[in-house]
Amino acid sequence: MGELSTYRRKRDFARTPEPGPRRAKPAKHLRYVVQKHDASRLHYDVRLEVGGVMKSWAVPKGPSLNPTHKRLAVMTEDHPIAYNRFEGVIPEGEYGGGSVIIWDRGWYENRSDDPPARAIVKGTFTFELHGKKLRGRFTLRRMDGKDWLLIKGNDEYADRTIDIAADRPESVVTGRTVEQVAAG
Repeated sequence: MGELSTYRRKRDFARTPEPGPRRAKPAKHLRYVVQKHDASRLHYDVRLEVGGVMKSWAVPKGPSLNPTHKRLAVMTEDHPIAYNRFEGVIPEGEYGGGSVIIWDRGWYENRSDDPPARAIVKGTFTFELHGKKLRGRFTLRRMDGKDWLLIKGNDEYADRTIDIAADRPESVVTGRTVEQVAAG
């Protein structure tokens, strides 16, 4: 099971509109979300449902559909599953202050030999995404400590010709960009 104590400790829920640290019941499918977050540095938060929480990685350059790209993915604290619906502005001065959009969302299938939690502990987690922008196989591979690589599998959804992060900057929920969310 994941834990939410670090998530709770880093936030003042009297000031931030982010959801509180509550566990959710499992859904029919394992959920994922990718949130574009314009905080101190623009990055994408890749979150995968594992053990009742969202395991999270910050990907500075965003996901790629090109299987030759290996994107740095820094593991961060677990988030509650309710975070999948969060889009808004975290107040300046709060942890992660800045605008957040739901850049992609959907469900995934575990394609590792082990259950997701065990695959993450072992350092290689392969999964297949079923989202609006991201589809097909991806692998997260630990390099050292919290540093992982996010790598697109070479399947029918691989595409070496587009930069999905740059070409599709909008929220899959509202159609707004992080700049539009920041402007209110």
